[in-house]
Amino acid sequence: MTSERAASKVPEVTLLFWTVKVAATTLGETGGDAVSMSMKLGYLVATVLFAALFFAAVTVQIRAKRFRPVVYWITIIATTTVGTTLADFADRSLGIGYAGGSSLLLALLVASLVTWKLVCGTVAISSVRTPRAEVFYWVTIMFSQTLGTALGDWTADSAGLGYRGSALVFGAMLLVIAALHFGTRISRTFTFWAAFILTRPLGAVVGDFLDKPHADGGLALSRFAASAALLAIIAFCIFAFPSRAARAAH
Repeated sequence: MTSERAASKVPEVTLLFWTVKVAATTLGETGGDAVSMSMKLGYLVATVLFAALFFAAVTVQIRAKRFRPVVYWITIIATTTVGTTLADFADRSLGIGYAGGSSLLLALLVASLVTWKLVCGTVAISSVRTPRAEVFYWVTIMFSQTLGTALGDWTADSAGLGYRGSALVFGAMLLVIAALHFGTRISRTFTFWAAFILTRPLGAVVGDFLDKPHADGGLALSRFAASAALLAIIAFCIFAFPSRAARAAH
């Protein structure tokens, strides 16, 4: 089978996709904090555990012959959890800081997209039909998820916007991207990646709002309970509304 005829390994971009994506990014924050903070394992140990989960999940995902929604979304969740603890480890334990961490991760994300474009000729998700394209796809996602955590923390804490203020900012930015997508002829690949990147800091600040103490502006909900509820929402969306693989670009 040629790469052009190979089956797509990623889902179609629909409202369901974005609903699950936001829930998954929020779960990444609450789940990552549950393991690193509530279980007191620390950022480094939690990062190692989640990284192992990510490598196992992405291996299964790449070896799969067709799009499997459960495998795909488990891999996405793994990137959000490891992104959470990795960003926290770099920002807090290594002392890089939110601004420094965000700048470094943004550079890595741009480098990943540029390299992918140069090697494969496109970064459109409809082209994710070969192992090489999938590797670039997941590396890019990993950088975007880690960047989102650092960026969310920076706006909420360093910039002083708080969790709700940051959520409003990122939500407004997503609305602008949606307006560009539906109201202009701007590249659909650009709007996809812009929205994909912005949903991560949105999920990060929403997750922090759910589980951080009242004194810090949060609701002080149990990290485990919040994570379980988000996982249930994701599972319901996946099984109640089956998604299709992305269609090839014409």
